[in-house]
Amino acid sequence: MDIEKLKQEYKTKKGIIKERLSQFEKFFNEPYSWHYMNGELKLLPSETKDDNRIFEEMAFCIFTANTSAEMGAKAVDAVRNVLIGGNAADMTRRLEGIYRFNNVRPAHIIHTRTYLKNSLNFQLKNKIKSFKNKNELRYFFALNKDIKGLGMKEASHFLRNIGFKGYAILDKHIINSLHEFGVLKTNDKPKNAKEYLEFEQKYIDFSNEIGINMDELDLFLWSRKNGRILK
Repeated sequence: MDIEKLKQEYKTKKGIIKERLSQFEKFFNEPYSWHYMNGELKLLPSETKDDNRIFEEMAFCIFTANTSAEMGAKAVDAVRNVLIGGNAADMTRRLEGIYRFNNVRPAHIIHTRTYLKNSLNFQLKNKIKSFKNKNELRYFFALNKDIKGLGMKEASHFLRNIGFKGYAILDKHIINSLHEFGVLKTNDKPKNAKEYLEFEQKYIDFSNEIGINMDELDLFLWSRKNGRILK
């Protein structure tokens, strides 16, 4: 597909993409939580505390790594009522038959939850808002040895999903798309944080070249491979 055809296809999805990005901002600023219902993601009013809702989204990104957005969303729905107070065994039981990494990922989530409670008194929202530099914000989640299950990609995913812009989520769909359009020489994943930033800059340059906002481009390219616009 040439670039002009890509731009035309983008125009057909532009409205729903912008709506989804606005929902990510709404999630951070207002009391809403995501739920997976009838094959669709729904942003619904929630009485859950802000920090707990944000942790739900972090858990979603931990669950999603090397699986799918659908599986991650189903996993969060299954363990939502034990994410804050339950233990790993509680989560593992609820994930049986739903999620394939039902032992490893709950352990990551409990380790991360314990760290956030001990170091931040679980004041996640205040911590996130305290960063003035977007790269330092991402590094806090991506390179922190006590936050298990988030590297550069999933930290970028997490921050995008709570309304922060300017991060490339270099998953297999995006990498394959960048390779397809000649932006990357291969479809190999970045090996470390330094290489991630190099790939990200190429993605940003491509976004500028074709005139599609980088945050919108992510959802668009992902939908071309996956067939849907999720999160």
